[in-house]
Amino acid sequence: MTTNTRILNTLAGCALAFTLSACGQNGTPAARSTGVTPPQAAVQPAPAAPAQAATPKADPDAELAAKVKSAFASDPQLKMLPIDIRASNGAVTLYGTADSTKLRDKAVQTAQAVDGVKSVSANVQIVRGS
Repeated sequence: MTTNTRILNTLAGCALAFTLSACGQNGTPAARSTGVTPPQAAVQPAPAAPAQAATPKADPDAELAAKVKSAFASDPQLKMLPIDIRASNGAVTLYGTADSTKLRDKAVQTAQAVDGVKSVSANVQIVRGS
């Protein structure tokens, strides 16, 4: 139950209790003389909270990028590279730097080997000592 729903239910309960207590104190003269109190409204149970919406599906592009990042993290040479990975409809783009063309090519090959990758574009600059 959300906080707003709880607050509304509490306010409604207070208002109902206030109204009912006022009815008991200000009964009709006949009710006061006979000792019979007027019927009170039944307290209605709070409406059930709407079911939580189904968890939205994860973004497939984000999942694919995470798979490629995981593949890089499992390789001792690639896990140290400052490479950002983006994915869009199976097309993966690598952004960043590498120490050598050999490492850049290894990054591309590793990304291509990930299930779901259709193509890889390497925007990786070669910077010695990166």
